[in-house]
Amino acid sequence: MFFNIKIKIVAVFTFVTFTALFFAQNGSTQTKGETAGQKFKNIKVLTNMPVDQMGKVMNLVSASLGVNCNFCHIGDDFEKDGKKEKDAAREMMKMTFELNKTHFEGRPEISCNTCHSGHEHPMSVPNLSPKIEEGRPKQPDKKPAVDAILAKYRAALGGEAKLDRVTSRTIKANRIEPDGKTIEPEEIWQKANKLLVKTTYGKYFVAEGFDGKQAWKTGISEKSSVKTDETRHTTGLFIDSEITVIALKSDEAEQIKREAEIFANPDLKIIYTKLDFRFVDKIDGKEVYLVTGTMVDGSRERLYFDIVTGFLIRRVASTPTILGNFQYQVDYSDYKDFGGVKLPATIRFAVPNINWTRKILDVKNNVNIDDAQFMR
Repeated sequence: MFFNIKIKIVAVFTFVTFTALFFAQNGSTQTKGETAGQKFKNIKVLTNMPVDQMGKVMNLVSASLGVNCNFCHIGDDFEKDGKKEKDAAREMMKMTFELNKTHFEGRPEISCNTCHSGHEHPMSVPNLSPKIEEGRPKQPDKKPAVDAILAKYRAALGGEAKLDRVTSRTIKANRIEPDGKTIEPEEIWQKANKLLVKTTYGKYFVAEGFDGKQAWKTGISEKSSVKTDETRHTTGLFIDSEITVIALKSDEAEQIKREAEIFANPDLKIIYTKLDFRFVDKIDGKEVYLVTGTMVDGSRERLYFDIVTGFLIRRVASTPTILGNFQYQVDYSDYKDFGGVKLPATIRFAVPNINWTRKILDVKNNVNIDDAQFMR
């Protein structure tokens, strides 16, 4: 077998794979401190915004209005003007910034979603058939101890002894797109807090991993052909591969790292420097404990534990942008026993305007995995 490999580096703006990537112009990585006005052409309002917020802010706008890129943009030419919707978006952004500056000391308290809430046009009159929202559940007389919540979580997964016996895993899974019909196979390798996920799209696959210290992401396209000698005899399969090294933003790398850590079923106190119980809430009709986890850098994530089962059922992280927080949400459900330890067989990932689901099909525990497998 013969290999011909080409490598290039690109920078991406969001947490998604190649089917939904915003690529930086000319495939270059971002310069620290560079603004959108310096990087892109025809930026009229977001000129001073850090360039690495562009994809996140565009996704926030799309999700807030319930529209796609072509609502404001002409095809893939994002620089081109000519649509009234793009002109209106610029004016609405100016209005939003001015309101936040005047009334909230510049904090992004008001965003596109404040008025639009997933609709193309804001509702100027009250909804006379509102959905009745459930209020917050009755709060306990005595605040539950975080240690007790974490102990119940680990017991639900299988208990300390069984968790300690699982040192590595190989997993077969499917990635299911939002239409529920498009499915891509996934292979997952996990050893301690190291993780590698390979998603295959025909002859293209995306791999993302955490080697214990650094997160990374690559895309590889393969074009195969039969190699023959001068007598036209087949001598082997020739694979022409192009490796795309996807440059991750710091928050994107942090989320790959976090999933690797959570997947290892550790004591969560190893991941978070501080864990605090906030209050009892509800998710899909189930009462949950909301616990905030503080990271080394002071940022916080929200962790939701099912009060009855003890399982972690949701994790939410946020990255600030000039138009509000860009949220990264992971929902864990359908916990099943795989060799004595339970894992969520269904994991739903979501960021503004994009979501996908992983369905775990098969798990093999304690397989021999070389650490080199997790290197980029």
